Amino acid sequence: MKASGLLLCAWSFLLLLVVQAQQPEVQVNYFHNLPARLYFFDDATYVAYHDVVEGNIYISSDEGKTWDRATDIPSGEASMFIPHPFNNRMAFVLTKKKTHYRTDDRGKTWRTFDVPVAPSYVANPLSFHSDPAKYGYILYQGTVCDREGWGSSCHDETYYTKEAFADTPQVLLSETSRCQFAHSSKDFKHDAHPDLIYCVGFDTTSTSGHHALSSSRLFSSTDFFRSENKVEDLGIGKNARGVIAFAIVSKFAVVALKDLTPGAGSDMLLYVTVDTKTWAKAQFPHASSARLRENGYTIVESTTHSLAVDVMLQDQSTVGTLFVSNSNGTFFVESLKDTNRNEMGYVDYETLYGIEGVGLANIVANAQEVEGRGAPKQLRTMITFDDGSSWAPVRAPSVDSEGRRISCNPADTDECALHLHSVTLPHNFGRIFSSPAPGFVMGVGSIGPSLKPYEECDTFLSTDAGVTWKMIRMDAHKYEFGDQGSIMVVVNDEEGADSVRYSSDLGKTWKTLSLGVKMRARALTTVQDSTSQKFLLLGQLSRQDATEKGRIVTIFLDFAPMRTRKCGENDFERWYARTAKNKECLMGHKQWYKRRKPDADCYVGDKFQDPVEHEESCPCEDEDFECDYNFVRHGDSCVPVGPEPIPAGVCTGDPNQMYQGSSGYRIIPGNTCNRDRGLKKDEPVAKKCSQAKPAEGDVIHQTFEFPAQIVQQSYFKESTTILVRLSDNSIWQSSNEGYTWSHLFPDETFLAFYHHKFTNDRAYLLTAARKFYYTTDTGRSWNALPVPTVPNTFGAQVLHFHPENSDYLIWTGNEGCTGFAENCHAEAHFSRDNGRRWNLVEKYVRNCAWARDSGLLVDPSQIICESYKDKAGSQRFFNTGNNPLQLWGGADFYNKKTKLFDAVVGFTKFSEYLIVAEYLPEQRSLDLQVSLDGRTFATGQFPPTMRPAQHAYTVLESSTDSVFLHMTTSEPPAPYWGNILKSNWNGTYYGLSIENVNRDERGFVDFEKMIGLDGIALINVVSNPQDASVSREKKLQTRITHNDGGTWKALIPPKYDALGRQYDCRTAQCALHVHGYTERYDARATFSSPSVVGLIMAVGNVGDNLLPYTESDTFLSRDAGFTWTEVHKDAHLWEFGDSGSILVMANDEEPTDHVLFSTDEGLNWREYKFTEEKMRVRIIVTVPSDTSRRFILMGNYPRSSASVAVHLDFSALTSVMCVLDTQNPGHDDFELWSPSEERSEQCLFGRQTLYHRRVRDRNCVVGNQEKALSKVVKNCACTDTDFECEFNHVRNAEGQCVLVPGTQPLPDDDSCRNGEDYWYERTPYRRIPHSSCEDGKRPDRGTAHLCPGVKAHGFFFWLFMFTLPFGFTGLVAYWYYRKSGLARGTIRLPGDSRPAFGGSDSGIMGTLASVPWFVIGIAGIAWESVASTVQSLALGFRSRRGYRHVPVDEDAQILRFEDEE
Repeated sequence: MKASGLLLCAWSFLLLLVVQAQQPEVQVNYFHNLPARLYFFDDATYVAYHDVVEGNIYISSDEGKTWDRATDIPSGEASMFIPHPFNNRMAFVLTKKKTHYRTDDRGKTWRTFDVPVAPSYVANPLSFHSDPAKYGYILYQGTVCDREGWGSSCHDETYYTKEAFADTPQVLLSETSRCQFAHSSKDFKHDAHPDLIYCVGFDTTSTSGHHALSSSRLFSSTDFFRSENKVEDLGIGKNARGVIAFAIVSKFAVVALKDLTPGAGSDMLLYVTVDTKTWAKAQFPHASSARLRENGYTIVESTTHSLAVDVMLQDQSTVGTLFVSNSNGTFFVESLKDTNRNEMGYVDYETLYGIEGVGLANIVANAQEVEGRGAPKQLRTMITFDDGSSWAPVRAPSVDSEGRRISCNPADTDECALHLHSVTLPHNFGRIFSSPAPGFVMGVGSIGPSLKPYEECDTFLSTDAGVTWKMIRMDAHKYEFGDQGSIMVVVNDEEGADSVRYSSDLGKTWKTLSLGVKMRARALTTVQDSTSQKFLLLGQLSRQDATEKGRIVTIFLDFAPMRTRKCGENDFERWYARTAKNKECLMGHKQWYKRRKPDADCYVGDKFQDPVEHEESCPCEDEDFECDYNFVRHGDSCVPVGPEPIPAGVCTGDPNQMYQGSSGYRIIPGNTCNRDRGLKKDEPVAKKCSQAKPAEGDVIHQTFEFPAQIVQQSYFKESTTILVRLSDNSIWQSSNEGYTWSHLFPDETFLAFYHHKFTNDRAYLLTAARKFYYTTDTGRSWNALPVPTVPNTFGAQVLHFHPENSDYLIWTGNEGCTGFAENCHAEAHFSRDNGRRWNLVEKYVRNCAWARDSGLLVDPSQIICESYKDKAGSQRFFNTGNNPLQLWGGADFYNKKTKLFDAVVGFTKFSEYLIVAEYLPEQRSLDLQVSLDGRTFATGQFPPTMRPAQHAYTVLESSTDSVFLHMTTSEPPAPYWGNILKSNWNGTYYGLSIENVNRDERGFVDFEKMIGLDGIALINVVSNPQDASVSREKKLQTRITHNDGGTWKALIPPKYDALGRQYDCRTAQCALHVHGYTERYDARATFSSPSVVGLIMAVGNVGDNLLPYTESDTFLSRDAGFTWTEVHKDAHLWEFGDSGSILVMANDEEPTDHVLFSTDEGLNWREYKFTEEKMRVRIIVTVPSDTSRRFILMGNYPRSSASVAVHLDFSALTSVMCVLDTQNPGHDDFELWSPSEERSEQCLFGRQTLYHRRVRDRNCVVGNQEKALSKVVKNCACTDTDFECEFNHVRNAEGQCVLVPGTQPLPDDDSCRNGEDYWYERTPYRRIPHSSCEDGKRPDRGTAHLCPGVKAHGFFFWLFMFTLPFGFTGLVAYWYYRKSGLARGTIRLPGDSRPAFGGSDSGIMGTLASVPWFVIGIAGIAWESVASTVQSLALGFRSRRGYRHVPVDEDAQILRFEDEE
């Protein structure tokens, strides 16, 4: 018995030891303030705690179990703690003064060092070198301030050290905002000089501390700027100005520039390099939602093979769009729409640590409601397994943590998916979801249609990198992984907690560990690589539980005693990442890790050893290849952008000779796929030498015959892609300016295509069925979507587009129009997601459109509809007599309808005007109604003899602050013509500009304004109105205006023709006359070009009247129509290329086999033969901006009506690029030219304006380089040309404005609406609205009267009233600027974070900080005022600017078509 008793005691004692061994250790320490930074030194047990309030550093050598203050640093001095990112023993503490501290032993000891200046107010004043041999190379950014009166002037300077401040720091560069070593990232691999440094700085010095943004440049040096100071031109020469930030992200170096072109607003440009040698502009799809705005984009966490950028959807928005780049970071594609971001620029997007291609993001499901009405966000979580190529909802678990079934069906991912809180709402240190433990992911979220508030969420775990999830705890918890995932710890994050839960079997079972104190958890963390079994919990005690030691506690948790056996080889298994179907291979390989088995009762124990990634190569597949250089993606294939460049000597001149050229594909750099086991799409292919790029000086062509006649063709704006529709209802596309063509969807029947009017990269192909195809990337890919109706047959525009939101569409189609069609009618539907979902607007409509336009800034949700009053029967038999056409306006997407007019003939939008033709049934006449806000209308007032009640009218255009209107005064049986009227500033009063202007039976008018030059227009007038009324034969003469219709003159004829013979032109009536818009085969063949101001070409003749087209010749003007030259006999088609550096002409009277081209604007012409069989050329087209040297001739051979396209390439004529130097005019290839050079008046619209244009005889390529826009030299004194006749007045024979007999002048306007000092009585004159003349003659001003109100107070009262609020605003703005760190123009980098609790944004998450712009004092939040204001030049793309014609008959329609811009 005694023996057995002893044995029992021994077993009890051993059992007690085992129980004790299984208890984790808990140790509590107290602090007074939350840390600004809690930092674990990498691969070490040392931790730093920075109390920024006290100004002290505390160091723990045992992972947080015990703490000691760093006594080498005087108390209160520690302002900033910065660890060395590449040396885990070294860290720095910066003070607010010039003496700072360095440790070489992870904080045990600290030594002082001095720098001549105090540190700068930026997130990270130090920049480090990544080379292990140069860890001592450090850059230090400091601020120098000089006292000036009551204030001081400050600028930043950068110093460098080569021995980690053990040497004396030397000045690197002054006037800097950021300097960084090119070798400062282990992923950014290149062969640049080891000492290469980039600096964002200024090329000017400033005594005030303020700099114009245009002086900010990117500098580089390889000798610390001692002798080398290179300005990086980024491949764009002297336009590389306005640099705001520089950053190295993954393998990319990125520079952010402010777009300094006038009118660019806050737009930004990104330039990227992967080798430090070649910079390229980051090309984003040109959707309106993809504009880079200042403070409106975030470079998010990126992989080593692509750059990811989130772009803000609208100004002041918290909704973005995620874009992912190709391998060199230059071309971006849309990855995910409606991403969630916050006001600080942080984006709900995170990639999983160590798992390539897997990422989680949150989208705003109700983005339209959030942007439109400020609705609360409904967030949904999406996951990608292929690096952002595709996204899917996160599948929810079927049971909760207690094993109960959840209340919805996880198969329905729209209503039952898992949604997780992410980066914008951080609740812990470090990464939100994942850790270095391979494949383990945790998150706090909810199950349902959208994400619930944090306090209503639960905690979820995935052990397979996001493929499957399970709920592990009710309520929201902070969480952390340890020992490579073999131990997990969670702590309640909704209320105070006195215990934590932990699991050692991958979350299957959980145990409770008591802490001994109750606190509110603030953070839970461990060593950086999650390989330790020790954790550190940061908490805050309640006021009642606080002690003298402090309210902040750090609780050391050690789970090492819990398990005594170290895992052996049999305890591990191979775990493959990306197990989602068809996603196993990424970048050419599978990825796997060795991981502990879930049921193994052991610890991994390989402390500070990162999990080893293993790769298995996959066979090469399509996604492993990208387009080679000189090729672009089109659908599933890569097509050449033009002839392929080849090395010299490969082709010897024989066009049938073959060479080995690119297949169009290359393996994505960094991809490791196995070519021998898979596709070899990058193998060279044999090509004819005729397909190679020609030798310099040669012209080449390529001919393509279509199976039918071209009936519609149009380029995407700012693109080389063109669409063509044939008479057989097929659509063809060329992505390389007609070099090659592809047939889109051969099985479909297409009725039309539309380019998005406001978004350059979108287009829509309309089929005869309830389906359309759309592209959002200029035709690289097309997708089909259903539509609610087939396209309408009532003549209405099928698609209407929104000027601000690319996804907003209105579709008007037929319903009930098959069979007997008793109720055939048109219905309008709208979509807010580019056609994925449609909502009915109205039935029985004739036209519905968005009220908002590019200049008409009304409610963006308002829709305007022409809708028939009685909605029954067949709409085909309706007219305004038996069923009035009403005009309705509907706000909130037509949910709040208001009837605007009882009967209308139609409406149109022009610039800032909404113009409605109201029908008055009693008088059987029309009224013109004009609105500037889409709600209130004013009736247009006309001269007594020219009311629209008796006439049809055509609204011509309104680009110069007034509306031009053509009023028909002669109709059949006589020929058509009429008068041009011009309105006042708000479009309500109309006065006569000129009589008897020619129009045709379609309502089109011989009226055309010069592109890029306001106020200059050409018209044709009927010179024999009395005779023509009888003979029905019009004689036309051309007139030109240079003051916006104030006066009109004949064109001055040239003295000599193209053959050098003098014209017989002696009479006063003899002039140059040109054929106008009404005779054109293609409306877009304009007189002028958007790319070269003042250059005009036309077909016409010198004489008394205009001769028939076939009896005419071709003329050119270089000075906006003041002087003309005949450049060739016979009528020719023409086109401008490369901003006027090349002109091309083709005979327009008969079939031809050649074109003529000129490189000196018509001085000399050369001939190029493009065919053996003559071809009837119908049109010459090039890119809409006229900046290319490639053209397409479209026409047909006489033997067939089928169309032929001939691609002409003049790009090899010269490779010399034109030089534009706006800082040194007269020493480059451009000259300054003014429209006033050739005329008596020095000013146009009251100002003298200069334009840059290429010197005529310079044989060079302008290309796509940024153009210098117009420069206003001065505003001029007012002269007679700045005035026109007031309403009810006309010019008499002496040119004076007199009152029309029997009419009354307008009453005086004493409203003083613009804050004027005086108002003036009306006179017979009014100033042209677009004129900016000052002083001088003012015939528009009668007797002056003092305006009431404002003048009651004196100067000093108003000075004080204006100064006081601005003074406070400046102080508050400066405080906010300093406090928040929101220096304008930062690149927000991946991992930029702020504390989950209060405190400064000083890198508490242990991740990269944002790269700030320079600090420039109070002006930092309004630096735009520094930049000089330059008059912007409206370079509209060639267009008719949307003619709108209103005939007078009751049941007629407004003629409307999509603007061909």
